[in-house]
Amino acid sequence: MLDNLTQRMARVMKTLRGEARLTEPNIQEMLRTVRLALLEADVALPVIQEFITKIREKALGEEVISSFTPGQMLVSIVQRELTMLIGGCYDSKAAELNLAVTPPAVILIVGLQGAGKTTTVGKLAKLLREKQKKKVLTMSCDVYRPAAISQLKIVTEQVGADFFPSQQNQKPLDIAQDALDWAKRHYYDILIVDTAGQLGIDDKLMQEIAQLYAKLKPAEALFVIDAMLGQDAINTAKVFNDALQLTGIVLTKLDGDSRGGAALSVRYVTGQPIKFIGVGEKLNDLEIFYPERMANRILGMGDILGLVEGAQFTVDAQAAKTLAKKVKKGGVFDLNDFRAQLSQMKKIGGFSTLIKKLPAQFQQSASNSDMSQVEKHIRRMEGIITSMTPAERAKPELIKASRKRRISTGAGVQIQEVNRMLSQFEQMRSMMKKLQGGSLSKTIRNMTGIMPAR
Repeated sequence: MLDNLTQRMARVMKTLRGEARLTEPNIQEMLRTVRLALLEADVALPVIQEFITKIREKALGEEVISSFTPGQMLVSIVQRELTMLIGGCYDSKAAELNLAVTPPAVILIVGLQGAGKTTTVGKLAKLLREKQKKKVLTMSCDVYRPAAISQLKIVTEQVGADFFPSQQNQKPLDIAQDALDWAKRHYYDILIVDTAGQLGIDDKLMQEIAQLYAKLKPAEALFVIDAMLGQDAINTAKVFNDALQLTGIVLTKLDGDSRGGAALSVRYVTGQPIKFIGVGEKLNDLEIFYPERMANRILGMGDILGLVEGAQFTVDAQAAKTLAKKVKKGGVFDLNDFRAQLSQMKKIGGFSTLIKKLPAQFQQSASNSDMSQVEKHIRRMEGIITSMTPAERAKPELIKASRKRRISTGAGVQIQEVNRMLSQFEQMRSMMKKLQGGSLSKTIRNMTGIMPAR
């Protein structure tokens, strides 16, 4: 979502680092470029004005530390002020959920229709179950949208949480009271409540949500905002905040093609912290929001910590250890291992998600690859490997011409595709031999070697 803004800001930061001295003219030129980048990203004008003013004041008044160049100091100022803008603080702490209440802690999810509330309920239930080991119950008060209740039931079952059933002929307040009583009797840690969405500010529905808020007394009231809707959604969030006393924001669809103004404006406009961000359609694509990390990503500095945490959350740690031991002891990296690595990459979120969290210089090394084609290419490679016999996967050297024809037929691809996959496997096998003690930049360059060019 923030690709264009990140590219612009990364270029500005790269130029600044090379400045031997700071002058009024070059600071003004930098601020002008930053202002244009933020305007193009649809950031609210008052937000831009305050951001630029603070940078100017700090840049002209800050003493240069001896270990930094003036350019480096200015980059540091921009990074700190951007962190403050989107997070309300200068450190990297996340705004945590307030769950220190008598169980069950109620989390009320509100927002406009189509923002992704129901999916967010499922993602949040998964995160709380798997990361915090909580016993989670979900329920829906949306009796207006067809299939809303059944949709939440399906999503809840997929993440392994429990679902409280309700019917469209029931009143939302009655459903809420029944679910709360059930959660208390069955010792649930958390009750997540999905509410009816609105196409705009609807007085009747706002009153209903206010009544739900008063009855449930939620520990958290989270407004789900579609980052692709821009300033209108932010203004709506402010209306909800005034009516319900929101405790936080969930930004969804950050993997989309929007300009990103909502992500940079919502904290300033509502006064409420961003607590989670949705970065994809899968049920594990919900991340805790760290202001400093997001600021670093926008400035082209990457989010390696976020990448590592994502890997820890989704990757099979035991399988990774087993492979590491095998390679370290000189074991042969075979096609079974190769397929497992492809599967693990998909769990992390694919190449596109991985690359977006790397610093700008590493992103550029993969810029010649079409990420959608890369994902398609990975699926095709998995299909080819699946069409092989166990013996062929364990000993790729067995695969000669006649076997290649059988494999290509089974996978529904041309023989050239089989040859290409085997070539890329050999590249990966070679990389695995050199991986121990290799640098990150060398590893990334090697990884991009298995990507198909445009």
